[in-house]
Amino acid sequence: MKSTINKKSKKEILVVDDTPDNLRLLSAILTKKDYGVRKALDSRQAISSVKADAPDLILLDIKMPEVDGYETCIALKADPETCAIPIIFISALDDAMDKVKAFSVGGADYINKPFQEAEVLARIEHQLHLRDLQSRLEAQNQELIQSNQELEQFAHIVSHDLQQPLQSMMGYAKIIGMQYPDLLDTDANQYLKNILEAGDRMHCLIQELLSYARIGQAQEAFVPVDGNVVIATAINNLDGLIKETEADITFTELPTILGNEIQLVQLFQNLLNNALKFARPGISPKIHIYSSLTLDSSWLLSFQDNGIGISVKDIENIFQRFYRLHSNHEYPGSGIGLATCKRIIESHNGTIWVESKVGKGSTFHLKFPKS
Repeated sequence: MKSTINKKSKKEILVVDDTPDNLRLLSAILTKKDYGVRKALDSRQAISSVKADAPDLILLDIKMPEVDGYETCIALKADPETCAIPIIFISALDDAMDKVKAFSVGGADYINKPFQEAEVLARIEHQLHLRDLQSRLEAQNQELIQSNQELEQFAHIVSHDLQQPLQSMMGYAKIIGMQYPDLLDTDANQYLKNILEAGDRMHCLIQELLSYARIGQAQEAFVPVDGNVVIATAINNLDGLIKETEADITFTELPTILGNEIQLVQLFQNLLNNALKFARPGISPKIHIYSSLTLDSSWLLSFQDNGIGISVKDIENIFQRFYRLHSNHEYPGSGIGLATCKRIIESHNGTIWVESKVGKGSTFHLKFPKS
């Protein structure tokens, strides 16, 4: 992608000093290096100049009449339109506390008078380079945000529009099976069964894509959500699979979490479903959910299972979209479930990670800010 950063033909520097000789000297130094130079004798002129046309950098004296450099810097940093402009203080004040104050009010650097030309130019070039890097990063972030939003919108539209033709296909396949059973031989019935099974898998994939795309879209403000209600709802939603696998699910008292209840149910349900699906052959799943308060006063919720476990080389990849550890024949799935979990927890300003041993089981940890 091409950067959208606008670049002037030359960098512009505003020099603010109440001594005309200093202005002339600095102007000569900067002009010789092909910088565009603007000058101001006091704070009022400086702020007016900045608001009229923002420079790339400001050289600011501290001791000025009426409004000093500190107050000028504070005013510029308080304005969203000027706060990003780097300010280098240039002053005869050389006490350590003067420098500390300069940095505390937002100064990017500090040069003592009398100054050396080489030092002034080196510090200016360094700050301008940093600002260019920051501008590029901000532009790339905006492009990435826009790209992700467009991708999410595309996924939502495509997934939504796929549902209707899929439902029609599966509906006709079921009608054929019900109305013409005598016309179908063993092979034809198997083909029909394969069609319906593939349709079910595609339906699940579409639903998971829709769920993933919805996360992060505009939503209502977070509210306190009882973790015990959330886990009970998730267990109830998976009642059929729990009975089928003869799973034993237990949980301790869970905390109240600030969040979106629907998304939290989906998060817990995905983790439970994952534990149920990846159970060891011949061993009934055992899942235990518990919580604790961390040293930084966050809630830590843990989902512990006795499943097949995850190898060290796969742990760092399991939260990626469409990443699958096993073939669909071994363990059916879309590879979106854990990616959705990661996206939900991050939208709640939390983190997720897993500890696991192959053949022993896994423990997924969720860290939430304390409500």
